[in-house]
Amino acid sequence: MNLIRQLREKTSAPIKEVKAALVSCNWDIEAAHKDLRKRGVVLASKKSSRTAAEGLLALAQNDNRAVVVELNCETDFVARNEIFQYLALSLARAALSVESPVRQIQAAFPFGSEYLENMKINLDHPKLCGKTTVQNAVTEVAAMVGENVKLRRGFAMSRSSHGVISSYLHTSPHPGLGRIAGLLTLEVEDENATLDALQRVGSSLAMHIVASKPLFLSKELVSSEAIESERDILKSQAESSGKSQMAIEKMVEGRMRKYFEEVVLLEQKFVMNDSVHVKSLLNDLSKEVGSSVKIGNFLRIEAGEGIQS
Repeated sequence: MNLIRQLREKTSAPIKEVKAALVSCNWDIEAAHKDLRKRGVVLASKKSSRTAAEGLLALAQNDNRAVVVELNCETDFVARNEIFQYLALSLARAALSVESPVRQIQAAFPFGSEYLENMKINLDHPKLCGKTTVQNAVTEVAAMVGENVKLRRGFAMSRSSHGVISSYLHTSPHPGLGRIAGLLTLEVEDENATLDALQRVGSSLAMHIVASKPLFLSKELVSSEAIESERDILKSQAESSGKSQMAIEKMVEGRMRKYFEEVVLLEQKFVMNDSVHVKSLLNDLSKEVGSSVKIGNFLRIEAGEGIQS
């Protein structure tokens, strides 16, 4: 029983699998450990067709760049597992170390699992250690936790000029982990400007992005198709009121302003003080630092979004 306990603590594998491995290896714990790892690949492949809609986002960042990766599993129970969380953070740190074209395109750079899966990664955990590939690490954790585990996607963001990258993680069980992430870059025109005020406001705006779910940075970036579609819907709704054409046009324009307030970040009311809009907040920040401040990019991502359970 002592060997079973030791091997179970070392691998987190189900007790039935641990005992079977020890028996087949004549109670040689190292051979049984190796056998479990080998068979773990088979066990994980059988689970890979099951839907993995739960999971976590992991964030890693430095002064110039931030990366968010999404690691999925089948249940919230496994998302709270310490090994699963360690792997998610390790993948984010690995992704941060990879240079991407984001510096050149100055935008949020999305990537799929294929971007990282063959990358070598060093793991330093009592139950998960050594040098392996990202794909093998994910497979091994899937065998340990007994669920389908998938590295789904990631995003990298860089600042293109003097400024800060700010982030916020919602429903965070551990630093660097969360269910929803908000990221943005704040850039200041004067390269000698201090960044303390930008960091303060940036943290609040990252939280705002998570709460308010903007789709566009500015009104100019809303596609003409989206505007016309919304205008047609609002016009039909207004016409059903039976009011005059002039009144209908005023109703539509008023509701279009409301639409922009809902989907455009700069037009939204600031979630921490709804008496001001985000663009007014940036104007005040520009006056405070003595130089023009703008949002370069922003991103909102939620674990499991778009996956049908």
